[in-house]
Amino acid sequence: AAATAAAAAAEATAVPEPAVAGPAVSAPVARGERRVKLTRMRQTIARTLKNAQNELAQLTTFNEVDMTELFKMRKKYKDAFVAKHDAKLGFMSAFVMASARALQEQPVVNAAIVSGTDEIEYREYVNIGFAAATPAGLVVPVMRDVDKMSILDIEREMGRLAGKAKSGKIEMSDMTGSTYSITNGGVFGSLMSMPILTPPQSAILGMHGVFDRPVYVGGEIAIRPMMYVALTYDHRLVDGREAVTCLKRIKELCEDPYRFLLDI
Repeated sequence: AAATAAAAAAEATAVPEPAVAGPAVSAPVARGERRVKLTRMRQTIARTLKNAQNELAQLTTFNEVDMTELFKMRKKYKDAFVAKHDAKLGFMSAFVMASARALQEQPVVNAAIVSGTDEIEYREYVNIGFAAATPAGLVVPVMRDVDKMSILDIEREMGRLAGKAKSGKIEMSDMTGSTYSITNGGVFGSLMSMPILTPPQSAILGMHGVFDRPVYVGGEIAIRPMMYVALTYDHRLVDGREAVTCLKRIKELCEDPYRFLLDI
């Protein structure tokens, strides 16, 4: 009992050890917020996209394109093309021309339901819009009668319209009347996406980045430059058969660009 009492007394008189100082806690930094008014262009874009989402039955089908032959063609002829025509030879023009051919073969993909009616409008022309990024936002200039254009015509018209867009001189008349659109997220490194369709179009093609991937070719595994492509379409009008066939035709033409010359 005496030992227990002595231990209790010693514990009561013990000097506590000094507390270990923890890391200093800094005062919270105030983080400000700011609000800016949406530009008129951004308001229009937001309204158009949301209305399209509400109105259209959008569905997307995917495929992939082996870019080997397009790369070879461009590498072989780009310098001669510039020397003769004073225009660059890019890859998007091939997809534009392939789309025009595919749309002629699948006319319902180039058609549209007339808003507020129970009628379908079939277009006997192909007007293709292409997305162009500008400091003020995304715009979609329209190339008209693409079905009658050559690769050179397409390159020149894209360059002319893209130049107007970047300089802020694009006009409303340059951005109306498209029957189909192409957007190329590949310029920003996109691997895959589902492009949003806007009326009065029934289809939009999404191009993406080209990346080397192993693929099965001729019984062997080979490394090829591959691009995923996506076609979003209005399923109210376009069935899966027509949409898939259209995208597959674009793939075939771009994988073997000599088909353009032979018309096959």
